[in-house]
Amino acid sequence: MIERFLKQTSFSSVEDYNKHLEFIIPENFNFAYDVMDEWAKERPDGLALLWTNDQGEEIRTTFAELKEQTDQAASYLQSLGIGKNDPVMLILKRRYEWWIVMLALCKIGAIAIPATHMLTKHDIVYRNTRASVKAIVCVDDSYVTEQIKLAIPESPTLKTVIEVSENSEISESSEFWHSWKSEWQKAPEFHRPTFVNDNDDTMMMYFTSGTSGEPKMVAHDYLYAMGHLTTGVFWHNLHEGSLHLTVADTGWGKAAWGKFYGQWFAGATVFVFDHEKFNADTLLRQIEKYKVTSFCAPPTIYRFMIREDLSKYDLSHLEYCCTAGEALNPAVFDKLKEKIGLNIMEGFGQTETTMTLGTMPWMTPKPGSMGIPNAQYDIDLLRADGTSCEDGEKGEIVIRVGDKKPIGLFKEYYRDPELTKEAWHDGIYHTGDMAWRDEDGYYWFEGRIDDVIKSSGYRIGPFEVESALMTHPAVVECAITGVPDDIRGMVVKATVVLGKEWKDKAGEDLVKELQQHVKKETAPYKYPRIVEFVDELPKTISGKIRRVEIRNKDKQK
Repeated sequence: MIERFLKQTSFSSVEDYNKHLEFIIPENFNFAYDVMDEWAKERPDGLALLWTNDQGEEIRTTFAELKEQTDQAASYLQSLGIGKNDPVMLILKRRYEWWIVMLALCKIGAIAIPATHMLTKHDIVYRNTRASVKAIVCVDDSYVTEQIKLAIPESPTLKTVIEVSENSEISESSEFWHSWKSEWQKAPEFHRPTFVNDNDDTMMMYFTSGTSGEPKMVAHDYLYAMGHLTTGVFWHNLHEGSLHLTVADTGWGKAAWGKFYGQWFAGATVFVFDHEKFNADTLLRQIEKYKVTSFCAPPTIYRFMIREDLSKYDLSHLEYCCTAGEALNPAVFDKLKEKIGLNIMEGFGQTETTMTLGTMPWMTPKPGSMGIPNAQYDIDLLRADGTSCEDGEKGEIVIRVGDKKPIGLFKEYYRDPELTKEAWHDGIYHTGDMAWRDEDGYYWFEGRIDDVIKSSGYRIGPFEVESALMTHPAVVECAITGVPDDIRGMVVKATVVLGKEWKDKAGEDLVKELQQHVKKETAPYKYPRIVEFVDELPKTISGKIRRVEIRNKDKQK
């Protein structure tokens, strides 16, 4: 399959990859037709999707079956008046139907907008009005459906809500409400539209939250899907025999990274574990039971996994581990390597991009490093004055775009040219993330520009202090933030989650022990002058720590 889209399909070194990575870009590329329907022809009995949930239910779907189901779904959506360029929001948790609807929307040229199930009425109204959402496909969750009903009167563009219900009848019918289960299979035979899309048409959008203001609308074109070929085939190291699990909610961009495009470019089987509440033991049992071969999760998940007795699980089929979402503490890398003998291959990117930095299979990982630039992007580090950084110097990660947008980079912040220009100007896209580069070309994450702490004239990146704290056996998770101080400008604060066996020791003695530990592990001026013990850290649905929430709470004290 990938030989249709790459001039060279395998690489042996960094130099080989950097020199020879070149895409073959068809006109009017459409992932659903050009990849998924082609797999249905070439490997009709190949297992495309293996879905299970915490109730023990299981669905196995071949490529041929997936084509039939997505054709049927495409016809059903058309019968409800949904077509080319119509924005459709998906609030489906990890329900099996998410994969069907995503492909069906691609087939009819509609715009998919994946969203989290935790949205309030205000959130839904905002998204409906900003993106002119025409339809919502949602789970039969009482909270979700109630928020949608409250949002309908303030959502003039919304015409249809399709509820994916366990029951054949929906709880309440109206001109808006339709039952997926009782209606979708009755749709007429699907006929592919004569014209579906140009490569630069909008295929999907994500709402992504920043440190302030309402969420931004990140618009991606149809080549965004192709941009993830390198994510699945190379970074995840997948092939036709792989069974790949990425831990991600479908409302998060990481689902596109790890549960959809790149994995199916490789012809791998996407494994989905649908569950309500994360539990490390339960997840490890699933990996063991189904013989998962490739695994990707945010560092948060690994932090809890290594606290388990991994010798209790048969993980012999697991071949490859990756992580993204936020920086990986070296202590977590080392502990997993010690326990199961596998490296964690780190990657970096944003909702606005595919993987921009990564540790590829032909590279030796450096614990805590994001790896090197993905050859499909021209990456640099810039000082505040716009000049390039030297090795060892901290700067902002940027993508040099020039006259041709690289495959995988977003189109724009939808309907917001000013915000787009703020981040993307003079031929450069500014990520807002800080890093430094070592002499071997590996990049090391420092934090968001807004997260950098300036104390007594020093610039302190939160990640370097968090990494030091994570080497102490008491610490499960931690977040470093700055607190205003009259003398030093700011001082370092550590918000710490302790291991179960350490919780009864929380107090001044442990605070001093942690402070001394940081002074030994890194430069003494970086130690946290304030330490707060908490039961859990505030996080996004993707598992990223919301340091801004900690800072805001401190301001209110």
